[in-house]
Amino acid sequence: MSAARGAPEQPGLLEEAKAILRAARRIAVVGLSDKPHRPSYGVARYLREQGYEIVPVNPHVREALGLRSYPSLREVGGPVDVVQIFRRPEFVPEVVEDAVAVGAWAVWMQEGVRHEKAARRAREAGLRVVMDACMAVVHRLLRARGEL
Repeated sequence: MSAARGAPEQPGLLEEAKAILRAARRIAVVGLSDKPHRPSYGVARYLREQGYEIVPVNPHVREALGLRSYPSLREVGGPVDVVQIFRRPEFVPEVVEDAVAVGAWAVWMQEGVRHEKAARRAREAGLRVVMDACMAVVHRLLRARGEL
C-alpha cells in the first residue's frame, strides 16, 4: 500500500498498525527529541494531540513536550502499551529487549527503521510489530478513512 509516504507497504501491516493505534493508550517514545524541528517531536506532539499519553525516553533530554524524559525504558513507571522507536537500526534490538522486559505489547519502528531479527524476537515474545512506518502518517490515513 503506498497511499501515503510513511505508511506501511508490507501486506497486513496496515491492519497490524490499526490494531495497535485503536488499543494503545500509553506510548513510550524512545529517542524523543526536545527540539521542535525534529521528526520525533512532531510525531509525539501529534499523537499527544490525538489523546495518547506520551512518555519521552531519551537519556540526553530532561524533558520533551513539557513532560519528564526517562533515561531508559526500564525506568519508566507504570505500564507501557507501545514502544515507538526513533533510533538507528543498530539500537533496535536493545530497545526491543527493554520493551519485552517492561511488558509492552507492541513495538513500532518509525519510518526508515527496520530490524528483522529484532522484529522476530518481539513477535516471539508476543508483541505486535510495525516497522518502517510513521505512526502519525498512518494515524492520519486511518482517521481519514474513518477507521480510527
